[in-house]
Amino acid sequence: MVSTMFSDVDLPSAKTIVSTAASVAASVMVVRSITRDLIPYELQQYINLSLYSFFRSFSPETILIIEEFAGLGANQIYRAAEIYIGEKISPFTARFMVSMAEKESKVSTSMAKNQEIVDKFKGVQFKWKQITRQSESRSSVRYPGQSSSNQSETKYFELRFHKKHKKMVFESYIPFILKESKGVKDEKKTIKIHTLSSDHMRRYSGDYTWHSIKLEHPATFQTLAMDTELKKLIMDDLDRFVRRREFYREVGKAWKRGYLLYGPPGTGKSSLIAAMANYLNFDIYDLELTDIHANSDLRRLMINTANRSILVVEDIDCTLELEDRKAEQEALKILRSNQASQAQTINIVRKNKPNQITLSGLLNFIDGLWSSCGDERIIVVTTNHKEHLDPALLRPGRMDMHIHMSYCTPCAFRTLASNYLKISQHHCFEEISQLLKEVDVTPAEVAEQLMRIEGVDDALADLIGFLHEKKREDEEMKAKKLQELQDGEGTSDGQDQEN
Repeated sequence: MVSTMFSDVDLPSAKTIVSTAASVAASVMVVRSITRDLIPYELQQYINLSLYSFFRSFSPETILIIEEFAGLGANQIYRAAEIYIGEKISPFTARFMVSMAEKESKVSTSMAKNQEIVDKFKGVQFKWKQITRQSESRSSVRYPGQSSSNQSETKYFELRFHKKHKKMVFESYIPFILKESKGVKDEKKTIKIHTLSSDHMRRYSGDYTWHSIKLEHPATFQTLAMDTELKKLIMDDLDRFVRRREFYREVGKAWKRGYLLYGPPGTGKSSLIAAMANYLNFDIYDLELTDIHANSDLRRLMINTANRSILVVEDIDCTLELEDRKAEQEALKILRSNQASQAQTINIVRKNKPNQITLSGLLNFIDGLWSSCGDERIIVVTTNHKEHLDPALLRPGRMDMHIHMSYCTPCAFRTLASNYLKISQHHCFEEISQLLKEVDVTPAEVAEQLMRIEGVDDALADLIGFLHEKKREDEEMKAKKLQELQDGEGTSDGQDQEN
């Protein structure tokens, strides 16, 4: 009976089914094409979003999007999640990233691109997915040898969980991740030195981002060739700074401190900076001002420096022309005296400003509103010629502590002898100490002499010979200058008599 029933029904053939499917697909394509051409893109997006929201309303799942950046700066929750999830990766994870930077000793793990991992917190399951998308960004500037289109990456985390746990996520789970990631970061931290990319294309692209490498400078306050009292003064000042967070907030000041290191080359300014970083466990950001071309770039760099860091501007008198106020005043004098047109005056001002960074921009970077975008920061400026700097840069609040890096003293020499020769006493010390009071030599010069010859007695004898030779050269130079001065006075007296 069943067979009779099916025999009475005309079933469509395979050919008919394929033909009908093809016709339906073609119709869909035509409708889709007409829709795309006639309906504005914005309306299409609105319709798609509305449909997605409609169907999502029936889902018990909530999705949080955690982007890599928040405004101009990094998203702290993204950074914390990256560290936290990296620690959660197990051998059972299908794919994950393993890295170890040059000169590092610790392996770091993190989620691979577009991978998922499940985490449990207080019995609740959370699904994390790292998403990386490539996008084409068009630039009006073409780099040498490159096309005008550049690839850029957009990174973010998707966090999925049941919507009934939303309150727990914001009140417990995210604070827990922030706390855990900080502990992991502190435990694994190695001091790094950050610098701007030296790629010549940065000049065209304006991509001012920091690149880092492990700092392996061995300098400490114990090995620093400096007077003991001055070292203690600096260490006490650093200790006082790091423990006074609430004090800075109460008095309404940004939690930062500025140090000016000045003195001749070779007196240990760079070693002191390394000793400060090792003492505080702070990263170093080495800023070369000649690589920056606008005040806005300075602000961007300040925002992207981490807390608990030392920002260093070395040889500021050589790397940036800070006499723009004087240049403007000189140009105004010329204009008022009608010796130049207004256009010529503007050219004079521009000629005296090789960079677009202005003194006011630098001061705002150090002590303005933008300098408060971060906590527990130290700014160190070095110079060989303090007298060349604008007084506005030197005032307290900008450069709070001025440290004179002097020539080698007997106390500094004893530190060098301990570092290089492993001795604390020797019968030559008295003669060397006396010579150091009479001759100006840098700690770098003394260290070089101690490294030249092996053996304590021979090394110290070589240093004594070097100091005597230096003393003789200084005396000859003084005698020559005195003779030139006397000859000049004699010539001047002869001209006066003739007149």
